[in-house]
Amino acid sequence: MISIRLSKKDNPVFYKTMLIKLAAILLSLLLCAIVIISVTDLNPFEVYGGIINGALGTKRRVWVTIRDTLVLLLVAVGLVPAFKMRFWNIGAEGQMLMGGLASAALMIYGANIPNALLIPLIMICSCLAGLIWGIIPAFFKSKYNTNETLFTLMMNYIAMQLITFCVVFWENPPGSNSVGIINPMTSAGWFPSLFGQRYGLNLLIVILVTAFMTFYLRYTKHGYELTVVGESWDTARYAGINVQKVIIRTMALSGAVCGLAGCLVVSGASHTVSTSLAGGRGFTAIIVAWMSNFNTFAMIAVSFFLCFMENGAIQIASQFGLNENVSDIIVGIIIFFLIGSGFFSRYRVVFEKAAKKDLSKGGKK
Repeated sequence: MISIRLSKKDNPVFYKTMLIKLAAILLSLLLCAIVIISVTDLNPFEVYGGIINGALGTKRRVWVTIRDTLVLLLVAVGLVPAFKMRFWNIGAEGQMLMGGLASAALMIYGANIPNALLIPLIMICSCLAGLIWGIIPAFFKSKYNTNETLFTLMMNYIAMQLITFCVVFWENPPGSNSVGIINPMTSAGWFPSLFGQRYGLNLLIVILVTAFMTFYLRYTKHGYELTVVGESWDTARYAGINVQKVIIRTMALSGAVCGLAGCLVVSGASHTVSTSLAGGRGFTAIIVAWMSNFNTFAMIAVSFFLCFMENGAIQIASQFGLNENVSDIIVGIIIFFLIGSGFFSRYRVVFEKAAKKDLSKGGKK
């Protein structure tokens, strides 16, 4: 008789983990091909070619994919310290909305301030807005041990309503329920081009924040403390760590980075504000963080892959006249396989042959 059990790998080998993920992608593409043929009767290779064309077919599409990757990556990086502390921050969407709202407000009311001063001010205030939105649930968690998942989730809805109120208040033209492009004539508050690229400053900011977060988590006392708090509050207190201080400080950092992501969307890309500003990135970033096992550099590849697939899926929906749900199914299948690959990266399946008992003698054979 053969028994099956799961055994956790002590130190997963990096290249084996990458091979497992590659195998998961290939299997997901095979299943997607079956779905494409059965649902649309299209050649799956043509559909995959459409995905590549939609994400990287032109220079503009390349930079759009990079732009979306940068925002998603920044939100995911912002979630890492909270998640490593076992604080399940589901409120990145709201923190991002508040950062975008702060950016829009300064662009509207500070249009006469020179960009050299306005842009740093916008970035600082966006971080502060996200920081406040992160500190509120952190305080109640550390003080009263409230459920942070529900608390941060509800904060998202409050942020959406604040955005709705401001959009109606700032509507331009009247009756459109849309702010429209802010400062189209003066470009006040717009990120300038850098390295000859429109999203060059976005790229620089995300690189710096990602590098800082990696250093902060791996090589600083604060990074060590939040890891200990995540393992056990009692152990942290025994080691002399102020648990309440660490929780609030970590969520302040997490919220600030997510707020900065909102700034990248408003000042660095769209130059407008709406309730769809976050675009679900706050939730997609959770997938990025988990699939990357909280490795900030691995998040670069995962974020790019997801944005690549999303932008490519939009293209095939229009190119082949497919229902948008078909492209969502393709992306969903790939994400499902990638998440599943994470399980097999950390665990191994062990087959054991059970010893047979000799019933006649009452002993083992």
